[in-house]
Amino acid sequence: MPSTKQRSGVPLSAHKPSRPAVTFDILVNVFKKTVFHPFIAWLIPLCLVAQATPYSHPSFLITAAYAICLSTFVVLSYINKRLAYGLPRNVDFKKEVITVAGGASGLGLAIAETYAMRGVSVAVLDIKDPVDDGGYVRWDEFPSLEYYKCDMSSKNEVEEVAKKIVKDLGRPTVFVNCVATAINGLPLLFLSDQAIEKTIKTTILSHFHALKTFLPGMLSSRTGGTIVTVSSVLGHITAAGLSDYTASKAAVAAVHRTIDAEIRVLGASKKIKTILVETGQIATPLFEGLETPNSFWAPVLEPVQVAREIISMIDSGNGGVIRMPAYATFLGVYAILPASIERLARYLSGVDSAVAKATISAAAENREHAAVSLSTSSSEDSSEDDSDS
Repeated sequence: MPSTKQRSGVPLSAHKPSRPAVTFDILVNVFKKTVFHPFIAWLIPLCLVAQATPYSHPSFLITAAYAICLSTFVVLSYINKRLAYGLPRNVDFKKEVITVAGGASGLGLAIAETYAMRGVSVAVLDIKDPVDDGGYVRWDEFPSLEYYKCDMSSKNEVEEVAKKIVKDLGRPTVFVNCVATAINGLPLLFLSDQAIEKTIKTTILSHFHALKTFLPGMLSSRTGGTIVTVSSVLGHITAAGLSDYTASKAAVAAVHRTIDAEIRVLGASKKIKTILVETGQIATPLFEGLETPNSFWAPVLEPVQVAREIISMIDSGNGGVIRMPAYATFLGVYAILPASIERLARYLSGVDSAVAKATISAAAENREHAAVSLSTSSSEDSSEDDSDS
């Protein structure tokens, strides 16, 4: 997720990641809606019955057993979901106030604008000014959307903005934390203390400040609320060259799970739902220039893809964990692999070399641009000398 802005290291290359036509995610979705779908599975034994196939025939027994297994899996998955997260809370968007921290760009912007288009009250909190990066003049089309400039790492600013939101829109009922900072993309020994502190303050402290500010209001209300934490699979995989980023994302996920446990202890899990989002690479400015290690297994996600899943879960009133792309759902398996197999998997995936390659590529591009600029400048100086003579 390296950015070309405000980096303490070498800006990453502006080369856009490739997008393959076929990915592991596409194949998984196709199989889920065909051979792994209970409805499709039951069609086969039903067709055999229609052809007067005996119930004792192997083809009927095998297909019926397969359909029963799939149906049982679906039922058990539903039961597991209900036992883990309980019944959904009642969501009435006439009364909901969506607060999106880091909503001026990327994933946060996609979520904020989607709700604003539906007429839901939305508060966008971001340290960016709305006129930056070409301006967000299209926000004028959304009367239900309000922008608040806020440094989420400052507790005082968060508290002051929260008071304004309550006054302008009402008490926030859904808080989405998409706050992120530019990634340095440097080994630990080359990271400056200032860069590390900025990452910690922006990513971790902002989450603490937001929860301490917005959660009490949700707990005291009858309708409750939803807390959405956007983390990363890198909090589990911990890629080389991203020590500060991976540490901060792992910490954010840990805080989320702790808050979820504390909400259950308080007996408020029926009205307060928590959603943890752990994604791979997203096509946002923070990811610009970073080539995915493997475009088949780890495709680059579009912000609207992730936003769609988050919005769907918020709308349903459910809590849970969203992991994208498909390989992210196997993070639990990765954690229990033998050390030798884990290292082999890291080597084959190229996760530890992705940032290094991007940084080297960027350095080469910078040297090339510098050489071109120097050559151009020399030519201009020479032309001026000739005209003076």
